[in-house]
Amino acid sequence: MSAQHEEAPAPPPPAAAAQLLARLRADRRAERWVPAFEQDWARALEDARRSYSLTPLHDVVRTWQLRAAAAPAIDAYLDSDRDETGFVDLDDALGTRG
Repeated sequence: MSAQHEEAPAPPPPAAAAQLLARLRADRRAERWVPAFEQDWARALEDARRSYSLTPLHDVVRTWQLRAAAAPAIDAYLDSDRDETGFVDLDDALGTRG
Protein backbone atom coordinates (compact mmCIF):
# COMPACT_ATOMS: atom_id res chain seq x y z
CA MET A 1 0.00 0.00 0.00
CA SER A 2 1.46 3.35 -0.98
CA ALA A 3 1.17 6.53 1.00
CA GLN A 4 -1.42 8.97 -0.26
CA HIS A 5 -0.49 12.62 -0.54
CA GLU A 6 -2.79 14.97 1.29
CA GLU A 7 -4.40 17.48 -0.99
CA ALA A 8 -3.32 21.02 -0.25
CA PRO A 9 -6.22 23.42 0.12
CA ALA A 10 -6.93 25.49 -2.94
CA PRO A 11 -5.37 28.93 -2.76
CA PRO A 12 -7.70 31.84 -2.07
CA PRO A 13 -8.69 33.90 -5.09
CA PRO A 14 -6.33 36.79 -5.95
CA ALA A 15 -8.64 39.47 -4.51
CA ALA A 16 -9.35 37.56 -1.27
CA ALA A 17 -6.96 39.59 0.90
CA ALA A 18 -8.35 42.93 -0.30
CA GLN A 19 -11.93 41.75 0.17
CA LEU A 20 -11.13 40.42 3.62
CA LEU A 21 -9.44 43.66 4.65
CA ALA A 22 -12.51 45.63 3.49
CA ARG A 23 -14.69 43.29 5.55
CA LEU A 24 -12.48 43.75 8.61
CA ARG A 25 -12.54 47.53 8.21
CA ALA A 26 -16.35 47.47 8.19
CA ASP A 27 -16.54 45.30 11.33
CA ARG A 28 -17.09 46.75 14.78
CA ARG A 29 -13.76 45.18 15.81
CA ALA A 30 -11.88 47.12 13.10
CA GLU A 31 -9.83 49.11 15.60
CA ARG A 32 -8.16 45.89 16.84
CA TRP A 33 -8.53 43.58 13.87
CA VAL A 34 -7.20 45.73 11.03
CA PRO A 35 -3.81 46.43 12.65
CA ALA A 36 -3.52 42.75 13.66
CA PHE A 37 -4.32 41.60 10.11
CA GLU A 38 -1.87 44.11 8.63
CA GLN A 39 0.85 42.92 11.00
CA ASP A 40 0.19 39.27 10.13
CA TRP A 41 0.12 40.17 6.42
CA ALA A 42 3.44 42.05 6.61
CA ARG A 43 5.08 39.13 8.42
CA ALA A 44 3.70 36.66 5.86
CA LEU A 45 4.81 38.89 2.99
CA GLU A 46 8.37 38.86 4.31
CA ASP A 47 8.20 35.07 4.75
CA ALA A 48 6.90 34.75 1.19
CA ARG A 49 9.76 36.88 -0.14
CA ARG A 50 12.33 34.71 1.62
CA SER A 51 10.76 31.39 0.64
CA TYR A 52 9.49 32.30 -2.85
CA SER A 53 6.16 30.76 -1.79
CA LEU A 54 2.71 32.32 -1.52
CA THR A 55 1.71 29.82 1.17
CA PRO A 56 2.32 32.21 4.12
CA LEU A 57 0.03 34.78 2.50
CA HIS A 58 -2.64 32.18 1.80
CA ASP A 59 -2.42 31.00 5.41
CA VAL A 60 -3.01 34.52 6.72
CA VAL A 61 -6.05 34.97 4.48
CA ARG A 62 -7.51 31.59 5.50
CA THR A 63 -6.91 32.22 9.22
CA TRP A 64 -8.54 35.64 9.15
CA GLN A 65 -11.45 34.38 7.05
CA LEU A 66 -12.11 31.79 9.74
CA ARG A 67 -11.85 34.40 12.50
CA ALA A 68 -14.27 36.72 10.73
CA ALA A 69 -16.67 33.86 10.02
CA ALA A 70 -16.62 32.71 13.67
CA ALA A 71 -17.16 36.18 15.13
CA PRO A 72 -20.99 36.20 14.89
CA ALA A 73 -21.23 32.85 16.70
CA ILE A 74 -18.87 34.06 19.42
CA ASP A 75 -20.86 37.28 19.77
CA ALA A 76 -24.10 35.31 20.07
CA TYR A 77 -22.61 33.10 22.74
CA LEU A 78 -21.27 36.04 24.73
CA ASP A 79 -24.59 37.89 24.41
CA SER A 80 -26.57 34.86 25.60
CA ASP A 81 -25.57 35.41 29.26
CA ARG A 82 -24.81 31.72 29.68
CA ASP A 83 -23.78 30.76 33.16
CA GLU A 84 -20.20 29.53 33.11
CA THR A 85 -19.73 29.20 36.87
CA GLY A 86 -19.46 25.41 36.66
CA PHE A 87 -16.54 25.45 34.23
CA VAL A 88 -12.87 25.21 35.10
CA ASP A 89 -10.46 27.87 33.91
CA LEU A 90 -8.11 26.42 31.30
CA ASP A 91 -5.07 27.83 33.14
CA ASP A 92 -6.18 25.97 36.27
CA ALA A 93 -6.63 22.74 34.34
CA LEU A 94 -3.31 22.92 32.48
CA GLY A 95 -1.26 24.46 35.26
CA THR A 96 1.42 27.06 34.74
CA ARG A 97 3.62 26.80 31.70
CA GLY A 98 7.18 27.78 31.50
